[in-house]
Amino acid sequence: MAKRDYYEILGVPRNATQEEIKKAYRQMALKYHPDRNPGNKEAEEKFKEAAEAYEVLSDPEKRKKYDQFGHAGIGETHFGGSGFTVEDIFSHFGDIFGDLGDLFGGGFGSYRSSTRSSSAAKGTNLRVKVKLTLEEIAKGTEKKIKVKKKVPCHVCGGTGAKVGSSPTTCPTCKGTGRVVQVTNTFLGQMQTVSTCPHCHGEGKIITSKCPACGGTGLEDGEEIITIKIPAGVQEGMQMTMAGKGNAAPRGGIPGSLIVTFEEEPHPLFKRDGINLLYEHFVSFPEAVLGGTIEIPTLDGKARIKIPAGTFPGKMFRLKGKGLPDVNGYGKGDLIVTINVWVPQKLTKEEKELIEKMAAYPNFKPENTGEHKTIFERIKELFH
Repeated sequence: MAKRDYYEILGVPRNATQEEIKKAYRQMALKYHPDRNPGNKEAEEKFKEAAEAYEVLSDPEKRKKYDQFGHAGIGETHFGGSGFTVEDIFSHFGDIFGDLGDLFGGGFGSYRSSTRSSSAAKGTNLRVKVKLTLEEIAKGTEKKIKVKKKVPCHVCGGTGAKVGSSPTTCPTCKGTGRVVQVTNTFLGQMQTVSTCPHCHGEGKIITSKCPACGGTGLEDGEEIITIKIPAGVQEGMQMTMAGKGNAAPRGGIPGSLIVTFEEEPHPLFKRDGINLLYEHFVSFPEAVLGGTIEIPTLDGKARIKIPAGTFPGKMFRLKGKGLPDVNGYGKGDLIVTINVWVPQKLTKEEKELIEKMAAYPNFKPENTGEHKTIFERIKELFH
């Protein structure tokens, strides 16, 4: 099933400010919160759908790619699949939910009490470049790449604690990852919440560190990652694969793998958006007499008829023979420009023949102004 538009999900216009997007998401979170809708699977799905929309629209870089390329431009998101839970949302967007606890009897019920602070450790992102041919771009493809990255420690399983021991609840913040400070002012008491300085927001401390990883829960490793690339991607476009970056210390949120696409030069075609450009040379007799010529395409060959008296620079458009739009809005065209081949060396017999032809009136050029410039031809071709 096709994904809904993120702006539509949050009920905001495409020119909405970050504050408007945040406000809309908070309202959606309140409306479909699991504690307010116990056992309601539909409400939970809407809650998750809103989280996915907010994840993209609240990030200026992701939002820019989404506005330009749609869903295909951002790839996978933290909350775009079926494997995440409501707890993951609370952990990832703790700054959004942190001040809403009182609306649900303090602490988001069973969900909030089981999640970590938004200050929990996060893995760093990784970046890779993937080269694609025009043929791969035309149909979409799947690439398998080996990525060197930080992975959970094989000894402690990523906890950072020595085998046989386990992290303990931080005595300073009681496992919340945050500390509350109350200051008396002339306006009354002011309450501020900050990251716990003892556990650094993780809610747990390690008293006995794993000797293999030194308590970080990480080690060097590698992973073979499959990248499903949609048809129609362009040079410089990026795909973000959430959770495929470096693992985070002590079981935190993994980073993302950011894939940048590069196009390999094609021996025949040049790309212009979703259109392909191709230059075809014909002989002088073919240009004068006309005929049928064979043109290569990305998926085979095509035949076109050129009329008698075809001038160099004349363009033909083969509809639908270009590249697909990355958002699924049809296909581009193959634009064929005709050029006349002029031989560089002639035999004596050929030279005599050309000299005879030059003497005929029809072979003398006329500047009548009837012939369009190349710019006029391009304009005419697309209108």
